[in-house]
Parts: sequence; structure tokens; C-alpha cells
Amino acid sequence: MFFVLFEILVFTECYFNKSRFLIQINQYKTLRMSLAKILWVDDEIQNLKPHILFLEKKNYHVTPCTNGADAIESVNQESFDVVLLDENMPGLSGLETLSRIKAKFPNLTVIMITKSEEEYIMEEAIGSKIADYLIKPVNPNQILLSLKKNLDTSRLVSEKTTSNYQQEFRQISMELAMVNSYQDWIELYKKLVHWEIELESISDPGMTEILESQKNEANTQFYKFIKNNYRDWFHNSDKPVLSHDLFKDVIVPQIDTDKGTLLIVIDNLRYDQLRVLEPIINQYYKVIDETTFFSILPTATQYARNAIFSGLTPLDMEEKYPNYWKNDTDEGGKNLYENEFLIEQIKRLNLNISHEYFKITTLNKGKELANNFAKTKDNDLTVIVYNFVDMLSHSRTESEIIKELAGNDKAYRSLTLSWFKNSPLLEIIQKAQQMGMKLIITTDHGTINTTKPSKVIGDKSISSNLRYKTGRNISYNKKEVYAVSNPKDISLPSIHMSSSFVFAKEDYFFAYPNNYNHFVKYYKNTYQHGGISLEEMIIPCITFESR
Repeated sequence: MFFVLFEILVFTECYFNKSRFLIQINQYKTLRMSLAKILWVDDEIQNLKPHILFLEKKNYHVTPCTNGADAIESVNQESFDVVLLDENMPGLSGLETLSRIKAKFPNLTVIMITKSEEEYIMEEAIGSKIADYLIKPVNPNQILLSLKKNLDTSRLVSEKTTSNYQQEFRQISMELAMVNSYQDWIELYKKLVHWEIELESISDPGMTEILESQKNEANTQFYKFIKNNYRDWFHNSDKPVLSHDLFKDVIVPQIDTDKGTLLIVIDNLRYDQLRVLEPIINQYYKVIDETTFFSILPTATQYARNAIFSGLTPLDMEEKYPNYWKNDTDEGGKNLYENEFLIEQIKRLNLNISHEYFKITTLNKGKELANNFAKTKDNDLTVIVYNFVDMLSHSRTESEIIKELAGNDKAYRSLTLSWFKNSPLLEIIQKAQQMGMKLIITTDHGTINTTKPSKVIGDKSISSNLRYKTGRNISYNKKEVYAVSNPKDISLPSIHMSSSFVFAKEDYFFAYPNNYNHFVKYYKNTYQHGGISLEEMIIPCITFESR
């Protein structure tokens, strides 16, 4: 452990020095920024000379103007960053001037300043998309605060975020050297996701690169942790909530039979994706409970989601329900019996509840359910499996347009958010809130952007997934996989007597030697799942109640 800690400290110090250098460069760029140009429109502008001098000392360039007509002419002839606009002026009023300016320059920042406290004036100004509204008399610091809020927010947020991450950087690296439990890994991953989303708001790609290096190192250590501990989770009580525990241990205690409960399973949704969806959901619901659990291996739909609905491991599913379970090489759909699995689990748990199950795989099915959602009002539990995010991640492999739109994790999150805002799923959530239902949102597994190929060889019977393989006589690079020679050790079924499983670590993906270069080029930088990574295995289940 000492040598590992030493290596991490060296790694940390190198990047810490790099981050300080990048901060200094960013500050230097800030100093070189051109002065912000302000047009101040007020019929008593001569009385504001002290305010103007104060702002000029703060590196703002102020152009005075005494009436609305001249203000309109000025913005037509010269580019300004912000307009300070008096509402009560002779000739064109402030609101009339505002309307004409916004008609031609809708994105120009306008701050309204007025003596009037009439509510209708405030509402008209706000409706015209002013940036701020100040009541006279105003002091110079009020003006300065409004300017900073509207002109310098991006820079100030960037500097503060970078500074905060810099302070947290060493702590994360120290934790990375010492983490040794599944609880520690959950907390560490949440922290990494927090900073990943925070750093989206800054313009310095260097900080993102540093965080990416920490995530890569974290996945390297996480792979070692899973390799050393995963097998024991099926034989010991000290384990995280796993896929087959989720319904019994987390969801059932949250079911509200009086109001009804809506359970949404969004296929292939990562923790970071749900975090960016949460502010939209919070307009209608508030969080009352959050459980972070581990997807079982393979982190693939037929294993992880069937485990959620059945409450069983894949090995138990094959033994108890051979008519529902299909192995990788079996013909037919692998998730056709989720509702049947759920019915059996409800019976096994002796739950006296009514439920209804829906699987949404197309836009039309989503719209149809949204239009008819009121019919579910008498259910104790309504379950929806929504497949869009999984289809989005796989479309990225096939479509150059999707690759362009979701070129990295930041873009992938943004695309997910854009879909959600305009999806039937959000409409369903809104209707559930109107009906007073409790809401639970979870997923079956996450996904990772794969960048490194790992050669694998096997006969024609081995499975086709790019992040795990199962079958006989599999040859692989031992340094790049977690290999399980006896699948029963981790509660997985065997396709053949001598079948084994291998799981890709970090961001590797499996490639066959035949036509290797073509295969690697085609699948590199695509989102895949089935293997071992923080993004695939550590996933959320959040319970909300109606606002």
C-alpha cells in the first residue's frame, strides 16, 4: 500500500503543478480581456458622474446617453456589452426604448433602472427579457454587482470552480489510494461525477483533462477492487445492494398503495445522466430517498434488468424459470419476460398489490402511454421500462450524426437532457405528479466510452458482446480482463460444461484478430456496456414525492 500511495502522490503532484500553471494562464488571459462597454441611458446622466467614474476605475468603459432615441442610434452604430436604461425619461420611455432595442438586438444585455415600484412596469420589463431590475436611488456597488452578475458570471464561475477543484484534487487522489470498500467507491464515484458536471461550466479544457486522468486512474483501481471482491458478494452478507436485491430491499419499502407508485426503469442510464435530468424532474417532484447500487456482471440488459424484475441471479433464473431465461447464444429476445418475472417475484414476496407493466421502445408507444396514463390511477404500482437511452448509445456506433452529437461524455449528457425535455416520458412524469403518485427512477446498468481494443480469440459459439465474452476455449490478455472459469462462482449460468466468462476492464473493448484493424476503427470511441467500470456498475435508484 505504501508504494501505491507513493505513486498516487507523485501522480497527484504532477497534475497539481499542471493545474496551477493552467490557472495562471487563465488569469493572464482574463487580464488581457478588453474592457466591457456600457451604454448608460438616463435623462439626468450629469448627476451620475460619480457612478461613471467609479465604474471606469473598475475597468468598464461607459458611454453616456440622455434619451431613448439617441440610445437606439448608439446601439445601431456601436457594439455594447450592456445597456443601463432609465425607465422614466421624456420622449421615448424606458419600456419603449427597451422594446425597440430588443427587437433588433434580442441578445443584448439590458439592465432597467427606475424610480417606479409599480408592479406592472416590473412585469413588462421582465417580460421583455431584461437582465436585471434596479430601483433608484442606486449606489455604485449595486451597479457593479449587477454588471458582474451579467457580464462576468462565466469568468467568475470558471475561476471559482477551478480553484475549488484544485483544492479537492489532492484529496480525491489520496482517497483513490486508500479506498477499499464498496461504500468508499460509491462516495468517490459520486465526487468524480460532481466535479465532472461542475467543470462543464468552465472554459478551461485543461481542468477537464486532469479530471479525466483521475477517472481513468479510478477505473484502474476499481477494476482491481471488483476482481478481488466481486465473487465474495454472492457468498457473504457484507455486500452492496445488487441488481437482484433492488426490488425487494429498496423499491418495495417505498411503494405507496394509497397514492400509487410509478417505477421508471430507464435502460442504460448512468449516474451522471440522471444527475443532469434531476433539475427538470425537481420542478414536479422532490427527492426523498436515494440508493446507489451495483449492477451485476455482465452489465448487460438481459442479465441486469432480468435480475431486477425477477429478484434472482441469472443462475437462479435459469434453474427456476428455464422457460423465461435465455443464454447469450439462444435464439430470440432476451428480455421478453420481465413482467412474468415481476409477477413471480411479487408472489414470492407475498405482496398484496396491483401492478401494470409497460415497455416503451418507440416514440409512438411513449405518446400512447402518455395520452392514456390516467387509466393507471387505480394501480398500486405502475412499471415503465423506457429504452430510448440504450438505443441512443447503440445508435452512436452506427450513425455518424449521433457520433457527432455525442462525441464525448459532456455531449452525451447534453443529448440525453435534450431528449428528456421533449420526450413523452417527461409528460408521463408530469401526469403522475398531477395524480399525486410517488415516483421511483432507476436503471439496469450504465455504459462507458470504449477507446482501447483487447484481442480475444474463441470458437464460433462465444457471445458477441464487446465488453464481455462467454463460451469455451476463450483466449485473452490476462492483464485486460476479469476471468471467471466457473460461472457459478458469481451466480451465472454456463452455456456449456466448460464455459467461462471474461469481462473487459476500464474502457477496453474486445476485438477479434481477423480483420482486426477494421473492427477496431469501427468500434473505437463508441459507448458499450457489459464490463467493469464505475460508469457501468455504480448506478442510482432515486425516490421522489410529488411537490
